[in-house]
Amino acid sequence: MVTITAYFLRESKLTKPFIALELSGDPEFIQSSITGRFYLTSKKCTISSTYTEDFAKMLIGKQLPGRIDRIEVEAYEYTNQTTGEVVTLNHSYIYVPEETTHPVQQEKPVQTA
Repeated sequence: MVTITAYFLRESKLTKPFIALELSGDPEFIQSSITGRFYLTSKKCTISSTYTEDFAKMLIGKQLPGRIDRIEVEAYEYTNQTTGEVVTLNHSYIYVPEETTHPVQQEKPVQTA
């Protein structure tokens, strides 16, 4: 299951506004490669919607069947908003509904704010 945890007002390439929903997967333990200690995190992604902002607000907390998968994509630069550090990544995360068996490859990831 994934949970709708936030929404963002975005603009399409044609400057048309739309609502993107942030989806968060189940919590999972990851071991730090630096300290060796475990920490709890969740995979996140965003997905476009046709909803209004008011309706998107009501969806926060709703759970959907499916999972968030990591996929390989063409390398891109990502700026950490907290530290300002710029890193090159070659993966992204996508939502895979429960009924789908294989994730659809994306040409380029959409960066979230």
